[in-house]
Formats: sequence, structure tokens, C-alpha cells
Amino acid sequence: MKFVTSILNRRAVMALAAASMLAGVMHSAPVSAADVTIPIIVKDTTSFYWQIVLAGARKAGKDLGVNVPELGAQAETDVNGQVSILENAVASNPAAIVIAPTEFKALGKPIDEAAAKVKVIGIDSGADSKAFTSFLTTDNVQGGRVAADGLAAAIGAANGGKVEGDVALITNAPGAGSLEQRKQGFTEQLKAKYPGLKLVADKYADGQATTGLNIATDLITANPNLKGIFASNLIMAQGVGQAVAENNLGGKLALVGFDSDEKLIKFLNDGVISALVVQDPYRMGYDGIKTALAASKGEKVEANVDTGANLVTKDNMKDPKIDALLNPKL
Repeated sequence: MKFVTSILNRRAVMALAAASMLAGVMHSAPVSAADVTIPIIVKDTTSFYWQIVLAGARKAGKDLGVNVPELGAQAETDVNGQVSILENAVASNPAAIVIAPTEFKALGKPIDEAAAKVKVIGIDSGADSKAFTSFLTTDNVQGGRVAADGLAAAIGAANGGKVEGDVALITNAPGAGSLEQRKQGFTEQLKAKYPGLKLVADKYADGQATTGLNIATDLITANPNLKGIFASNLIMAQGVGQAVAENNLGGKLALVGFDSDEKLIKFLNDGVISALVVQDPYRMGYDGIKTALAASKGEKVEANVDTGANLVTKDNMKDPKIDALLNPKL
């Protein structure tokens, strides 16, 4: 009897030890992807461009089993709003954060502070910070060069091959890193390749399409020798395109915009806009979340990723690659 009891006791001890080990394994198991939260913070949740970014992030979340809160202000000019959103996101203890900074200087310190607590992945626009784990964006300086080439080609086509005359640049708002880089590339390319084109106006707006419309209308009235305009983001391209349409200057005054939506694609089809420089915002959103997840696991990620820029004209807009950029699946 004592022998049987001894055997039973040993079995009980062994079972208890096994249960303890199993509990330890379960407790130390890594958190499943479904429990991982990676917020994405864009500049403006109402803009078509940023909706494409969010669509890419949403698809990545679905593919990777990650919870992706879609955050952002109601306007790209709401810098303080984005700072508050970033602070609240950090306070929620996410695995990582993906952000497109609204303003270079103002977001520098908040991103530094955020990165002290969580991995931060930057997309689209830079900030005055060296704390990004990875940064995915269009090479916006190159994008500005592409815009200058597109504008010069359109001016030549409208003027018997002569690439000369006055041109203007209209920027959505001051201080945005991506827009300043586009401006840099555009102005450098004009000086380097097109001596016959003179930049007579370099204007900043306030983030509103109607302001772009008014600035362009004033420029058209004041500069009879104006041959072309570069509107360096979607909102300005909408406003300037409206000014060109209202003044019946399609095909006469060259206009290059940046990014695309239904309205800009119609302008391109109708000859109001000469060309669009189109990024790959869907890829920015998707790869931003994918990179953030990898970084949160301690995996090595690329410090800088160029997501590309393409010149779209009426002639190439039906090409499969370009069509996919113009008509992304939201």
C-alpha cells in the first residue's frame, strides 16, 4: 500500500510540474499578431491622397493580422492637431507608430519624444528628427525635377517647340518637408536644363483649393507671358486647374500637378492639366505598416525607402502600371 501511494505521489508531483511548465510556456509565448496595434497618422483624413494611404495600411493590417487605427487631422494645416494625435497614440502603448508629419520643424521634437518610447516609421514627408526607425517616401526632390521636365515638354508642345517664357510655382502651405523638396527639385531643374524658362512667381497658399484658384487667377491676369504653372500637391492642382479651365487656357497654359484624384484625372483627360506627377501612396501605407511590424519585432529594416514617382500624361494614362496608380482599390 505504501508502495502504491508512493507511486501516486510521484505521478502527482510530475503532473504538477508539467502543468507548471506548460503555464510558463503559455505565459512567455509571444503576443499574437492579432493583439498588435500599429496606428497610422496621416496629414488629412478627408483628402483622396491620404485615403489611398489609409487603404494601403488597412490592407496590410488585414494581411498581417494587425490592428491599424486610422488617425489624422481634418486639414493638413492643423499642425497642433497632429501633435496631439501623436501624443495620444503613444499613450495607448502601441507596438509601433506610422506617421506622415504635417510640418517639418513643428513635428521634430514630438517625434523625438515618441521614438523614445516606441518605434516610429515615417512616410511621405520628413520631420526635423533623426529618430525614425525607417522612412518611406517619394524622392520629392526627384519628383520636382520630373515636374520641371513635364512642364518644359508641355510648354514646348504648346509653343512650336520653343521652351521659353515665364513660369510659376504654387505650394500648398509653407514648412511641409515634402513640398519644400519638390520646390527644390523643380527650381534646380529649371536652372540646370531650361534657361529659357523664368520663374516669376513662387507662391505659398493656405491649404485651400480656393486660395490656389485665386492665386492662379491673379498670376494669369498679371503675367501675359505666363507659359506654365507647377502646382505641387493635389489641393493646389485642383484650384489651379479650375483657374485654367475658367480662363479657357487648356492647351495654351501648361499646368503640371502633383498626385491625382477623380477631378484631376478629368482635367488631364480634358486637356486642362498637361501632366501629373503621381506617387504610390497605397504602397506607402501598406509598406509603412509592414515595416512597422517588422521593426516592432526587432527585425532589421531599411532606413530609407524610395516609393517612386511617375509622370502621367494623357498619352500614357491607360498603361496598366499608370492606371493602377490612378485608380487604386480603396
